[in-house]
Amino acid sequence: MRRGLRYLPPALLLLTLLELAVFVLVGRAVGFGAALLLVFAASLLGLVLLRREGMRAWRGFRAAAQAGQPPGPQVTDGLVGLLGALLLALPGLVSGAVGLLLLVPPLRRLAGGGVRRATERRVSSMVAGDLFGPRRVRVYQGQSQPTPTPTPQQPVTEPGRAIEGEIVDR
Repeated sequence: MRRGLRYLPPALLLLTLLELAVFVLVGRAVGFGAALLLVFAASLLGLVLLRREGMRAWRGFRAAAQAGQPPGPQVTDGLVGLLGALLLALPGLVSGAVGLLLLVPPLRRLAGGGVRRATERRVSSMVAGDLFGPRRVRVYQGQSQPTPTPTPQQPVTEPGRAIEGEIVDR
C-alpha cells in the first residue's frame, strides 16, 4: 500500500494539469464564461447527487442487513455511486465526465465488479464470503477423466463421485 502512495503527488499534479488544459480547450471552443458555468453546474449537480447517492447506499445496506443477505453488492454499488457523485462535485471537466460515467448503470455495474474483485483479492476468503455471499461455481458434467492408479499416499476416489469444476469470477 505504501508503494502506491509514492505516486500520489505526481498523479495529482498531472490530473490538475489535465483539468486545466481541458478547461482552456473547452473555454476556447465555447467561451470561458460558458466553460465556467459548465464547471459550476456540474459541481452543483455533484453535490446534490452526493446526498442522494449516500442515502441510497445507506438504505441498500440496511435493507440487505435486515434481510440477512450479504451486504457486499449494495456496498460496492453505493461506493461506486458515491465516488461518481464526488468526482462530479469536484471542480473540473475531466473529473466531472468520469463521475458522470460512473453514474450510468451499465458502467456502474462494471466498476462495481472491479471493486468486488479488488476487495476479494485483498481480504480473506471468509470475509469475502461474508460480504458477497458464496462464490459461484460452474460445474461441467461429462465423461469423467481416467484416474491413474492411486499410490498409497493418495486417497482412493470412486469414479462417479468426483465432480470437476472451475471457479468463475465475474
